[in-house]
Amino acid sequence: MNELKLTLESVDPVQFWGANNEHYELIKNAFPKLKVVARGTEVKVLGEDQELKGFELKYNQLLGHLEKYSSLTPNDVESILVTKKMSAVAENGTEKPLNGGGGEVIVFGTNGLMVKARTANQRRMVDSILKNDVLFAIGPAGTGKTYTAVALAVRALKNKEIKRIILTRPAVEAGENLGFLPGDLKEKVDPYLRPLYDALDDMIPAEKLKTYIENRTIEIAPLAFMRGRTLDNCFVILDEAQNSTDLQLKMFLTRMGPSAKFIVTGDITQIDLPKKQMSGLFNALRILEDIPGIEIIYLTGDDVVRHKLVKRILKAYGDIQ
Repeated sequence: MNELKLTLESVDPVQFWGANNEHYELIKNAFPKLKVVARGTEVKVLGEDQELKGFELKYNQLLGHLEKYSSLTPNDVESILVTKKMSAVAENGTEKPLNGGGGEVIVFGTNGLMVKARTANQRRMVDSILKNDVLFAIGPAGTGKTYTAVALAVRALKNKEIKRIILTRPAVEAGENLGFLPGDLKEKVDPYLRPLYDALDDMIPAEKLKTYIENRTIEIAPLAFMRGRTLDNCFVILDEAQNSTDLQLKMFLTRMGPSAKFIVTGDITQIDLPKKQMSGLFNALRILEDIPGIEIIYLTGDDVVRHKLVKRILKAYGDIQ
């Protein structure tokens, strides 16, 4: 049995190990063959050489994340420890991020928030939209598909690559009858579009966002409002596409102008259409998969970035393996 000694000189041990040692328990559980002893800034690990190399690699990644972002959450720890598909291990024990993403910041949001791709498939989304004009991001709840798509649109706007952002989704009730909604048209449809507003709130200061919406630099509207339009020089996101019919999705995709980027997000496990109505997303994924300029990315349980219980809940319901 070999021994590995490490130190925590540049960071707060409480931040690294987590409140009530939550991170410490996650790290120990990820390396059951090792004995990990932490006292203050000193860390001693006992075990076989190959396991120690793996531990040191992940330890340095966790430490680097905390040093870079001054934050380390249980979700960050789990993502770094268990998402092995995000990296390839070289013979010398170093890791090389796939697709060159490296978790770089996509856009700087409000209050210093750094919005970045946190998983392999989110990084694939970032890479794909640079090379393709239409991107389908399909995956279960909590995989960050909508949030990443909105971040890419905001980045394009800030970089003056496009003039407008258009965010849309079908106005389909999620299993509940909302009944009569008072107010003007905007007030009637806003409840359906709230998730898109939530993402924008993280990325654009409130006053600036208000101005963008008032002057239609950012437009948020139900899918039905896209009919008859040509959407050019803009970044367009169709969210919750599983709730669109075949004709609606065809209508949406054919709105595309010469200088536009389209992202379609959807979760085929959460279809809220009437039982006798087929989702148009299935047909679109089937007939468009081999068209150059269109990429389809399937996000999985490895991409869940919400509370750690979300992944367990999705597994319990059978939405992920």
